[in-house]
Amino acid sequence: MKIRYLAVIAALSVSTAAFAAGDGEMLFKQNNCGACHAVSGKSVGPALTDIAAKYKGDKGAQARLEAKVRNGGAGSFGQMPMPATARSISDGDIKTMVAWVLSQK
Repeated sequence: MKIRYLAVIAALSVSTAAFAAGDGEMLFKQNNCGACHAVSGKSVGPALTDIAAKYKGDKGAQARLEAKVRNGGAGSFGQMPMPATARSISDGDIKTMVAWVLSQK
């Protein structure tokens, strides 16, 4: 009985992670982040794969990048500033997008 329960929890966790990843990509596109960022290859801003590689293993990256997406900033990948994100985009949506960006390989 315990094994079945654990298997169900594991399956739901994987499904939730996959769903969140899909949401992150959808939100990224919906909020026009692709105007400055490509998945791979530099555009106006850094490639998502470069961002993920730079912060791989950094436990504080999620929170720092959420703040940078919300407030904007410069200097992490050059001098081109990233503008602040519109207040109409929720903190939850930013959290989902940053998690998706950090999952890129």
